[in-house]
Parts: sequence; structure tokens; C-alpha cells
Amino acid sequence: MKLAVTLAASAVAAFAFAIASPAVATAQPSNCHSSYTPCLPIVSDVDCEGGSGNGPVYTGPVRVIGPDDYGLDRDGDGYGCE
Repeated sequence: MKLAVTLAASAVAAFAFAIASPAVATAQPSNCHSSYTPCLPIVSDVDCEGGSGNGPVYTGPVRVIGPDDYGLDRDGDGYGCE
């Protein structure tokens, strides 16, 4: 019984963490925007982590290899969120 309670508590804690964590760009390869490496999802907007954007998805550094639809490469050097 004690093991079942412990497992249930762990599952609840993991679920609560998943809900409270912000969305981070982790799409499957088939849903990747072709302009960014690593993969960024095809969504309404992606912003840089720690920046002033309002998401809904955030990313760290990326290479911009096509049109910068999300506006991540402000200085035009081919790297976003640097």
C-alpha cells in the first residue's frame, strides 16, 4: 500500500511540473519549420527564451537557414536568439 501511495504521489508531482513548465520548442521533425535548425514547431509565434516576447513557444539559440518568419535573427547574421 505504501508503494502505491508513493507511486501515485510521484505521478501527481510529475504531472503538476509538466503543466507548470513553459512551452519549449520540441516539435517532431515532420512539424518543423524549414527555416530553423534545430527544429522549431510551426506555430503562430516563437520567441527567444529570456526575451521580452510573449510566446506561445520559446527557444534558445538557433541557426536561421531561410526566411526568418519568427523574427529571431535581429542582426541578420544567420543566428537567432544568440
